[in-house]
Amino acid sequence: MVDGNSLFGPVDPASDAGWTDAPPRMGFFTDTSVCIGCKACEVACKEWNGVPGSGFDLLGLSYDNTGALTANSWRHVAFVEQPGRVGGEGLPAGPHGGSSGSASAAGHGSAGGPQFLGMPGSQPPGRAGAGGGRSDFRWLMMSDVCKHCTHAACLDVCPTGSLFRTEFGTVVVQEDICNGCGYCVPACPYGVIDQRRGDGRAWKCTLCYDRVGAGAVPACAQACPTESIQYGPLEELRGRAAARVAVLHERGVPEARLYGHDPGDGVGGDGAFFLLLDEPEVYGLPPDPVVTTRDLPRMWGRAGVAALAMAAAVVAAFVGRSS
Repeated sequence: MVDGNSLFGPVDPASDAGWTDAPPRMGFFTDTSVCIGCKACEVACKEWNGVPGSGFDLLGLSYDNTGALTANSWRHVAFVEQPGRVGGEGLPAGPHGGSSGSASAAGHGSAGGPQFLGMPGSQPPGRAGAGGGRSDFRWLMMSDVCKHCTHAACLDVCPTGSLFRTEFGTVVVQEDICNGCGYCVPACPYGVIDQRRGDGRAWKCTLCYDRVGAGAVPACAQACPTESIQYGPLEELRGRAAARVAVLHERGVPEARLYGHDPGDGVGGDGAFFLLLDEPEVYGLPPDPVVTTRDLPRMWGRAGVAALAMAAAVVAAFVGRSS
């Protein structure tokens, strides 16, 4: 295994990968309750990293023009429409006192009433019907990204060392070393990694390794106007996320939950985790992700035993024939 990805190994993936005196693990916390679907993160990611355009295709699904994370879409803003879920009661406050975008469509919130964010269920100030809101559907929005897993199966299966663990605990692809074998694609439990058409090499989010190494904020988080995408030391983000969930529960949003934050889950916790307003499957996320290479040590052990048994059988056959 490339970085000692044992599920029973150290919690800190950078130290597990051999980095000494590594800085705190860095990551993303994406609060979907304040995502307004502006796609600023998608644009900033493409511009900074030189990611090719994905083309313009609405896919017949709301305003989602990317559809999924691909080699040419390292950030994907999902638009999930749910009928009959809007009450128009108001908006829960954002993490710094502002209004929530997608949560506004859920019809929950403080007594202050709805505020205009250009979203279903809210109206511009002074417009007739501003206190009502829509009742036919709600939008759930989420900016998806590579999870930078603690136990990353992509690292385990990469035969060239193209994928490596950085000192910040993130997972990066070195495109000049990637040979296009594609082993990492099915290994990812989230379906994040993709091979670029006409290129063959694997590409995904690097968590802006060049910017982070220079002390800067990743491009997507820097561009996010509502601070839906938050960047920082992972432990600090986990505490901030737990506090945000508690606030939403107090304000009448019981469905608010965290996803990918638990170090005890099947991938050892994610370096990019989310606050969701519905089940993970609604957002296209696996409910119980598990590192796909967890059984490799046992498999190799059994293969070794089988090989020894076969060798012993061959030797015994020759010995028996010669006697």
